[in-house]
Amino acid sequence: MPYDFTRSASREVADNIKWNRYAGRDVLAMWVADMDFASPPEVTAALAARVASGSFGYSEPTREMVGAVLGAAQRDYGWRVAPEWLVPLPGLVTGLNVACRAVGQPGDGVLTATPVYPPFMSAPQYSERTLVKVPLLEPAGMLPWRWDLPALDAAAASARTLLLCHPHNPVGRAWDRAELEAIADIAEKRDLVVVSDEIHCDLLLEPGARHLPFAMLSPDAAKRSITLMAASKTYNVAGLGCAFAIVPDAGLRHAFQRATRGIVPHPNLLGLTATAAAYGQGAVWRAELLDILRANRNAVTAALNGVAGLRVAPAQATYLAWIDCRGAGLDHPQAFFETAGVGLSDGADFGAPGFVRLNFGCPSSTLAEALTRMRRALEAHSTAT
Repeated sequence: MPYDFTRSASREVADNIKWNRYAGRDVLAMWVADMDFASPPEVTAALAARVASGSFGYSEPTREMVGAVLGAAQRDYGWRVAPEWLVPLPGLVTGLNVACRAVGQPGDGVLTATPVYPPFMSAPQYSERTLVKVPLLEPAGMLPWRWDLPALDAAAASARTLLLCHPHNPVGRAWDRAELEAIADIAEKRDLVVVSDEIHCDLLLEPGARHLPFAMLSPDAAKRSITLMAASKTYNVAGLGCAFAIVPDAGLRHAFQRATRGIVPHPNLLGLTATAAAYGQGAVWRAELLDILRANRNAVTAALNGVAGLRVAPAQATYLAWIDCRGAGLDHPQAFFETAGVGLSDGADFGAPGFVRLNFGCPSSTLAEALTRMRRALEAHSTAT
């Protein structure tokens, strides 16, 4: 039977950060990257069975969980991952910070392409590394957001690490093979370790699209890669605290593991259970989810692109729309839309003032109301000015 993507499960609980931000206010929460949908019933059933055991002591990844992760990598990407390459983590942001500490020395440069998810910019500084930002090239004509490869190559001369967001949050690009190979060539030339955040890799929106892990490009790419993944975004289980790194090179893996000692806790035991169920039993649910997200993505683009000066480049992946408001004459677009009853993420947090990020991982009825509110506010603003 089809799954139910018509209700907002997150609005029904008392501890949800996304909706609690606007408690008591008529504001639709569309900011943080949590979907409103209930997690797959297969995941819920596995969690209920684990809770029923009554045993909540120290735990470790089970054979079932490891097998589900490895099986999904082979099934979904054609990637043969050895069990010893896995390093369990309590979250992907933890992995970003550990990776920065594991490579090089204090003061070394860490590259990332902006705009980008804020922890990409904070992790190097927390690790006493030097953040080096290389702006992505903005859409032009039929061209989407893309890399400024000459600028990346020049900046890489003084860096040891590249933090790669793949697919990219917030611009929604799913980098293609040619782009990834160009990045890999620069990494080899400049001897960079590439930390590839692939947490949105199971959310490619184009029919038939298949994610290509950076580490699969070549033996050299694998040797210099730390791939970070989790079930949290795709299956809506971020609150369960479980992620993992895939590090093929033994020396790099040991450096990564050393950097976790004494400061990084084990993953949540229920997170391990949810991860096993999601990767092992969630494929049909995910296929239906992608149909919903694709329709929602199209609705956002149709409703907002070109309206009152807004520009929306359709997302190839994720459930996040990146909206350029600079042509709309809005002093503070996030505050403007919040006043209109739609709570979005401020582009300034991603290094791009004048933009907002809209989370369309919600029932179509919620999205339709949000888009109506946004258009109504834009029309009123245009009339007033």
